[in-house]
Amino acid sequence: MTPIFSYLNRRFFVSSSLLGSLGLLMPAMAHGGLAGSGSTGTGAVPAASPVARTPSAADIRPFKYRASEEALRDLKQRVRATRWPSRELVSDDTQGVRLETMRKLADYWADGYDWRKAEANLNQYPQFVTTIDGVDIHFIHVKSKHANALPVIITHGWPGSVIEQLKMIKPLTDPTAYGGTAADAFDVVIPSIPGYGFSAKPTELGWDPQRIARAWAVLMQRLGYSRYVAQGGDWGDAINEQMALQKPQGLLAIHTNMPGTLPDNISAALSGGPAPTGLSGDELYAWNQLDFFYKNRVGYASEMGARPQTLYGLDDSPIALAAWMIDHDPQSQKLINRVFNGGREGLSRDDILDNITLYWLTGTGLSSGRLFWESKLAFFAPKGVTIPVAVSAFPDEIYTAPESWTRKAFPNLLFYKRHDKGGHFAAWEQPQLLTADLRESFRSLR
Repeated sequence: MTPIFSYLNRRFFVSSSLLGSLGLLMPAMAHGGLAGSGSTGTGAVPAASPVARTPSAADIRPFKYRASEEALRDLKQRVRATRWPSRELVSDDTQGVRLETMRKLADYWADGYDWRKAEANLNQYPQFVTTIDGVDIHFIHVKSKHANALPVIITHGWPGSVIEQLKMIKPLTDPTAYGGTAADAFDVVIPSIPGYGFSAKPTELGWDPQRIARAWAVLMQRLGYSRYVAQGGDWGDAINEQMALQKPQGLLAIHTNMPGTLPDNISAALSGGPAPTGLSGDELYAWNQLDFFYKNRVGYASEMGARPQTLYGLDDSPIALAAWMIDHDPQSQKLINRVFNGGREGLSRDDILDNITLYWLTGTGLSSGRLFWESKLAFFAPKGVTIPVAVSAFPDEIYTAPESWTRKAFPNLLFYKRHDKGGHFAAWEQPQLLTADLRESFRSLR
């Protein structure tokens, strides 16, 4: 086995007999200002700077963010001053993010995009910071007006942030205004993973998915929830599956849109073994997705998993950061190409730049990648989860988990639905579909 496949096998598709879990990492704050912190917004600021006193660990402190004008001017100046490379030598994405796409993104970022709109959208929701296990954790917390709302903690992934989930907050907390009934109501908690967004960057090793899962359980307990569910994709799934294994008091079930379901023979084939035979149509579709991904698109994870500190350009150049984040998976990249060519679907130009700008202003391009280094868990392998699980499968995900694999991976499967549209950023691209799935998934647990 080549060194790179040995590494990838360990990180992504080792069989469940070898690894029984999952993983992730953390954020920071730079180039911006923390409301109430006394920061001038001209440099790095911890995500929860003490104001007039040192808060106790159990304190929950209100939070709002406002980037400084200096930080926003600096961003636009850096975008305009980009030293552009030569054009790719192919007519598709096989050499990376196309120069044409990045030029159009840069033009809009420098001269058309308004971060203040994203900031206002974010700040309309109650936000807080609390210290858990020595790290300041930022989270959005929106309570439903309806009685007996079911609490749900929703976790983003990479290259995502709490921006991903904003479109779901109102439909989940106020279902009667969005095609549901009062019985469908949720209280919504959306934390920023440590090292991402407005959460602090850990100053010690060990913040892997298991540790984050334990922190999330503490957060829900601190908020007074004695029973709740969890949702997530990407690192959000990794964290939630670890929560499911840890079985904290109160966790009823999880929902995932990127589950770990790969059978051992599929993992072995991806590691260089013989191609699988006898696959159904859905299984063959998933195999082809995975085969392409590991042969052509896993480089970002390899670098962050092995050498995250080398990626200095992510915190120095907005365009380097944007290209790195866009070059995640083939279908998302194609969607972004279409959007910056005038298409209207799933995500808008503002959606894409809201998320990238949040990474830039908080200085978390590099720190977010350390989660890949910390995690020692196989991403797509079954973990042995026995609590109730619900799964939404989207066709343009890194791989679309077949129902057959899903039922074997999760013996207590509450819900499975395969959609005909949607990709990796399901809450962001298809919030109506994911909202409907959450309502149906957890109805029996209310």
